[in-house]
Amino acid sequence: MKQSIHPDYRPVVFRDPSADFAFLTRSTMSSGKTVEWEDGNVYPLVDVDVSAASHPFYTGRGRVIDTAGRVERFKQRYGKR
Repeated sequence: MKQSIHPDYRPVVFRDPSADFAFLTRSTMSSGKTVEWEDGNVYPLVDVDVSAASHPFYTGRGRVIDTAGRVERFKQRYGKR
């Protein structure tokens, strides 16, 4: 691997403000914000819009789309052509 062409890979805290959820992982993302983590160290902070704590698929609040009604409407419109 070539030296000095890759971004720094370091610990970063990702936070989902809508769900009040944060996790520490390693990433190449950079940020001007910092946060003091549970271990007492200061890490860059990246705010995300959606995480596993707020996504409808993972929380069980997803909606089921009525595909049967759409199929029936399609058949009514184009079924005899």
